[in-house]
Amino acid sequence: MASEIKVKVIHKETIKPSSPTPHHLKNTSLSVFDQITSEVYVPLLLFYPISSDEVNNIDKRSLFAEKSNHLKISLSEILTHFYPWAGEFVYNSSISCNDQGAAFVEARVNCPISQILGQPDLVIQKQLVPNDIECRTKSGKGYLLLVQANFFECGGVAIGVSISHKIGDAYTLSKFINSWAAIALDSTTTTDVLPPAQFGAAASLLPPLDFLNSPQPPVEFVHENCVTRTLVFDASNIAALKSKAASATVPNPTRVEVVSALIWKCVMEASRSNLGFVRPSSWCQFVNMRKVLVQHSADDLLGNFFGHFVAKTEESEVDHDVQSLVAKMRKSFEELKVNFANGISGEDVLQLCKELGELIGKVDVDNYCSTSWCRFPFYKANFGWGKPSWMSMPAGAVEIKNIISLMDVRDGNGIQARLSLNAEDMAVVESNRELLTYASLNYEVRHNNSYLNFEDPTIWYPNLWNPTNETLH
Repeated sequence: MASEIKVKVIHKETIKPSSPTPHHLKNTSLSVFDQITSEVYVPLLLFYPISSDEVNNIDKRSLFAEKSNHLKISLSEILTHFYPWAGEFVYNSSISCNDQGAAFVEARVNCPISQILGQPDLVIQKQLVPNDIECRTKSGKGYLLLVQANFFECGGVAIGVSISHKIGDAYTLSKFINSWAAIALDSTTTTDVLPPAQFGAAASLLPPLDFLNSPQPPVEFVHENCVTRTLVFDASNIAALKSKAASATVPNPTRVEVVSALIWKCVMEASRSNLGFVRPSSWCQFVNMRKVLVQHSADDLLGNFFGHFVAKTEESEVDHDVQSLVAKMRKSFEELKVNFANGISGEDVLQLCKELGELIGKVDVDNYCSTSWCRFPFYKANFGWGKPSWMSMPAGAVEIKNIISLMDVRDGNGIQARLSLNAEDMAVVESNRELLTYASLNYEVRHNNSYLNFEDPTIWYPNLWNPTNETLH
């Protein structure tokens, strides 16, 4: 399919805020969470098909121009609220809110949108999201927010958004998308549009640390020959899996817990099969710390505000079931809540990073890192064409081994899970009968061996997108 579908960029421009940022808001400090977050760009795709009635009664050229203009005007307006997103990154200390603007790209796709939705191909998806390198400003400095409006020959549109991880996590991105959509609908009374005071609040709780302001030595990662698969768990299968996973310890497991536990069980079995022996294993789950802190003031903090917990199995534990793995996850999450319910310090953040880095660095342990966008309300984003029929988080240029990403399906009850594993383990996982009882395989993308250099402000956190909103409750 990738050879048949073509995505052609036909226009690029810069969208500036509709009104200048006030002088007293011209600088937004980073928090410690922002500082430790890698300088990667995080993609999101939202698909909006067009109804059959509209298809038969439209002038596509006029429709595309109208939708493009609609997006640009509303984007300009929302940037007055999300003013740091139109600014410039000042290396690892702050955002200069200089109204540089956001990149806006318009593209045409030579197929109906149904062809993408019917066979979701990650190679094509990557072309529907703007590239931060190609959209550099003339001065060579990159935009923090990039938008690509993709218009299909049927009249449907896919909105591709790419943000610098430095300006926000999944929670913040969902706030931006829904606030932008609310403005596009002219919902001036909506509570989704946040006041400017919310930016910088995280830095007041967790001020930036000076030693993180200077570049650190590059971190080198060796990437194996990975295979990426997408698994879809529908609502009925998740309900059955919950019933199977329930125990006296965890009588009401969540969707994220049971899907994560089943995937963890299957990847451990694959590793054991290929190695011929049992290795200790760890499951690192990133968590939205706004749901952990008891202070209500944390609920609307914008930027990056995430932590993680780690559940472990030992070499002596040969057989695992979903129940026991769910219990391990819940126990680790509850410990995180106890430790940080009343607050978290910069020193705590650095200690979490250090511990995770040490764990990931162990060559005799199978480490799996999971991030979830479940329960973030991306499917509510209505720009005037109804709610999206599908959302996706396209992979980066190169996948890192043992990364698991979870997202909602449209009904809000099912889950689509994307796994990146080495080819040998994936071959065992994709034929696992227990897994295929609850999930359907969707598609795959293969990645060649590669050796990368990452310029990163810290050697601890991997290039991971962010925390689950469904805090395992």
